[in-house]
Amino acid sequence: MTSKRDWQIVSRTADDGERLFFDEAEWRLLDAATARLIPTDRDPGAREARVVRFIDRYLSGTGYIYASADGSGFLRLEGKEAQAWETRVTAMQRRYREGLRALDALSHDMFQAPFVDLEPERQDDVLVAASGWPKPRHVDVRPMVEGEDDVAGSGGAPPSNQPIPDDELDFFPMLVLHTRQGFYSDPVYGGNDDHVGWRVVGFPGPASLALTQTGQYSTLEYMLPDAVWPYSAVDARP
Repeated sequence: MTSKRDWQIVSRTADDGERLFFDEAEWRLLDAATARLIPTDRDPGAREARVVRFIDRYLSGTGYIYASADGSGFLRLEGKEAQAWETRVTAMQRRYREGLRALDALSHDMFQAPFVDLEPERQDDVLVAASGWPKPRHVDVRPMVEGEDDVAGSGGAPPSNQPIPDDELDFFPMLVLHTRQGFYSDPVYGGNDDHVGWRVVGFPGPASLALTQTGQYSTLEYMLPDAVWPYSAVDARP
């Protein structure tokens, strides 16, 4: 079996504003929706992080699935691996197109206007109706206590646990998941532009993926003490 390190690396040169899957209207609607899921306030939000670009590239096919270890390009998927991902991406493409149409139709039903033309508070009302969950409260982020169950999610939001693959999620939880991923993932995937997602949480991150492979960058200092004990145990061996 061929390992990922043996796969061909393909350089990707998509421009910042280039749309690969969504048409212009879908792009604007998706950008507006993600901008309300992670809104711009005293910190940058999904719009500044270019989350819409992350989702567009992810749904464009199999070209932006696995970044190469050094961040120089993306692995070329072939054979059964490519077929499996094509099936997943096709399902997500359909779910997004249907979901975005339904979201805009709901906006017209509730406020007689397209979603992108609504005031932010009205957009939130539409998203709340589409989700079936109350609007999350602003809460302080804290580590979960051992034994605590994330049943209601943070601040009254839907549960954050993801027991099924993203292509099997309904539209709204899929949108929330991909918005989070686009905000916090490595910029090589198209989101987290200028590391804004990392900077919001005080995480500088590596300048490039290559630094994570050469040992020049480590995340150990950002881990909770109890989370790094295996490394400490290894270091302590005689």
